[in-house]
Amino acid sequence: MKFYFPDSQDQVSPTYDFINDEYLPHRVRQRDDVYAHQIVTPIPYDGILVSKAVVDGSIKGSGKYTAGQRERLYRFGVRKFLKLPKECATIGDCGAFNYVEEEYPPYEVPEVIDFYERCGFDSGISIDHIIFGYISEESEEQPEPAWEKRQQISLDLAEEFIESVRKSGMPFEPIGAAQGWGPASYAHSVQELQKMGYQRIALGGMVPLKTHEILACLRIIDSIRDSGTHFHLLGINRIDSMEQFARHGVTSFDSTSVFRQAFMDDRHNYHTATDTYTAIRVPQVDGNPALKRLILSGVVSQAEAITAERDCLRALRGFDRGEVPIEEAVEALRRYESLVLGPKKKSYIKHYERTLRAAPWKKCPCALCKKHKIEIAVFRGTERNKSRGFHNLTVLETKMRSLSFG
Repeated sequence: MKFYFPDSQDQVSPTYDFINDEYLPHRVRQRDDVYAHQIVTPIPYDGILVSKAVVDGSIKGSGKYTAGQRERLYRFGVRKFLKLPKECATIGDCGAFNYVEEEYPPYEVPEVIDFYERCGFDSGISIDHIIFGYISEESEEQPEPAWEKRQQISLDLAEEFIESVRKSGMPFEPIGAAQGWGPASYAHSVQELQKMGYQRIALGGMVPLKTHEILACLRIIDSIRDSGTHFHLLGINRIDSMEQFARHGVTSFDSTSVFRQAFMDDRHNYHTATDTYTAIRVPQVDGNPALKRLILSGVVSQAEAITAERDCLRALRGFDRGEVPIEEAVEALRRYESLVLGPKKKSYIKHYERTLRAAPWKKCPCALCKKHKIEIAVFRGTERNKSRGFHNLTVLETKMRSLSFG
C-alpha cells in the first residue's frame, strides 16, 4: 500500500528560532525551507500528489503557488522543484474539489496533459467531476440527473484523456478517475474505464462516505475488477481499514488529514502510535488576530497579555527540563487562557494537563520531537504547527509499516 501526500507548499524552516519566535534575516523560503521528505527519516510517504488547481488556480481563485513558484515548477519539473528523492513517486491531478460547484470542469484535456508532461509526473489522473451523494444498495432512491451527468462527463473526459496520451506517446502513466453515488454506479464507472484500457483507477468523491459505505462500494467493484487493475483512493485515510481496502484491489491512497489535524482539529493535534493529544495553545500576543482585537478594543491589557504569554512559555520549558512542577505549568496556562478566552469560552486546561502528564514528545523517536522537544506540542504559529503535522506523518508511516497487506 502506497501513501501519497498532497502538496500544498507545506514547508518548515530548519533554522527557525523557537525561543525568540523569529526567522533568520537572510532566510529565503523557496531556497531554505524544507519539505517533510527532507527533514524526517524514514520519508513519511511514498510519493507526492500535486493538483493543477493548487499550482495554476481555478474558478475559486489563485492556487497555493506564487507566480515565481509556478514558473520554476514548469521550468525545473516536479521532482527538482519539490527536491524529491528518487524513491518518491509523483501523481498529478486536477483538484476537482476546487471546481465542484461548476456545471463542467474548467480544464480541457490537452492543457491537463501538457501540465503532466511539462512537470514530469510519473502518473496523471484524468479530469473528473465530483458527485456528492450516496445511495446504498438497499435503497430504492433514484440518483439525481446531475449525478448521472457528472459521471458521464468524467467517463467522456477519461476516454479522451487516454486516447490522447496513447496517440502522443506521453511518458506518464494514465490513471482513470471513477465517480459514482453508490456501489453499482462506481462499479459501472470502473467497468467502463477498464474497457478504455485503464489499469490504474482513482476512486473519487468518497471522502464524505463512512468506512462501511466505502467497503460496500469496493466489494461490488471487486466483482467486476480485472486481475491487472489497481485502485487509488482519492483523499481517503482510514488507517484501521487499509488492510480490508487492500483485499479489494486498493494499492494506494492520498490524504492530508493527519497533517491538518495538527492545527485544524479541536483536540487531536499530536499523534502517537496508540493515542492522540491536544496541543497546548499559547497564542502570540502580536500574531493572533482574535487576541489583537481584544487588545485594541480595550478588553484585554496588552502588557498583562505579554506577561502571561511569557510566563506560559517559561513554565512549559521549565517543566520540560524537569525544573517546574506540572501544577505550576498548568496554572500559568490557566491564567493565560482565562485572559485570552474569557470565562464563557470552552477551556482546554484538562486536555493540556493530560498532554503534559504524558509528555509524548519525550518518547517519540522522530527527529523533529528530539530536536524541538515540548515546542512541537505547543499550538503557536505555522512553524510549530507544521512541524507537528510532519511528526504526525511519521506516525502514519510507522502504522502503515505495521500492517499486513499480503
